[in-house]
Amino acid sequence: MKINFLRSKIIQIFEKHKLSKKHSKVCADYLIKAELIEAKSHGLTRLKMYCNRIKKKLINPKPKIKIKRISSSISYVDADNSIGFVSADIGVAQAIKNAKKTGVGLVAIKNSGHFGLSSFYAEQAVKKNLMVFCFTNAPPALAPYGAKKSLFGTNPICFGAPTGKTPFILDTSTSIINRGKIRHAHKFGKKIPYGVALNKFGKITTNAREALNGTQLPIAGFKGSGLAWMVDILSGVLTGSSHGGKTKDPFDDFSGPQNVGHLFITINPKIFIGNRYIKEIKKNIKLIKKLPKAKGFSSILYPGERKNNLYKKNLNKDILIPRKILQEMVELNVVK
Repeated sequence: MKINFLRSKIIQIFEKHKLSKKHSKVCADYLIKAELIEAKSHGLTRLKMYCNRIKKKLINPKPKIKIKRISSSISYVDADNSIGFVSADIGVAQAIKNAKKTGVGLVAIKNSGHFGLSSFYAEQAVKKNLMVFCFTNAPPALAPYGAKKSLFGTNPICFGAPTGKTPFILDTSTSIINRGKIRHAHKFGKKIPYGVALNKFGKITTNAREALNGTQLPIAGFKGSGLAWMVDILSGVLTGSSHGGKTKDPFDDFSGPQNVGHLFITINPKIFIGNRYIKEIKKNIKLIKKLPKAKGFSSILYPGERKNNLYKKNLNKDILIPRKILQEMVELNVVK
């Protein structure tokens, strides 16, 4: 399907579910971008989920989002149960504005929902020549190190920095693979990689359904568990949002709003070394790219380069929509 045509259809779907034209466009753009960078787990496969939560009044389509100014650098956003794309878009814009004034921006968001890929928001800050950290919590999927029960989310950590060309953007879950990939595999009847999840009996499984009912494994053992806990504190405890396993699963738990928390930290990279920053980061990247290549590698890529290459490659192509997702769009009474 042509990108512009698909975008118009997604906007129609969200407008049908009472989102404003502006908010519908924000959501459509992020879902399409996920498709273009081939992050299918965060693209159209989630469209029905968002709509289901709106219909059940667990996402507020007409939120009254409030931004509280705490200082010139710090803001606190009450998202009023808006869809996560919208609240995070507003939040990172405020963090950018704050950093442009003072050198540092800190924005906490409460009463939000799933916001897609953290890299979407990091890119906005980096395009304004800022460094950025993005944190958000998620439903229980990881067992804390030493425990048998899932409690932490796959809680992603995202960092972005301007480089003078393709942005450096590291966006990684604290689990070996993100939960969206397991859900995507389950939806389309595929297996998941060996060694990324356990079933409810504590055995390694490649069955996506068993993984969803079991627990995912963190990156680097206790270190990954510790990082997931850190994100739970930063985006949950600090922001006044759900934490400690209380974040509701957007696909399966319709008992109430998710109350997801987000935290954005933006930094002017010139605050310490001025205009030398770009020169120094280019030097840093050049030194690493010149290292001898390991077997099977023709180049050393920094985080963000691969996704940027995929985006450019797919930008002028049609987006292939699986039959199952197309049927979901038909059921939403938009695609005829």
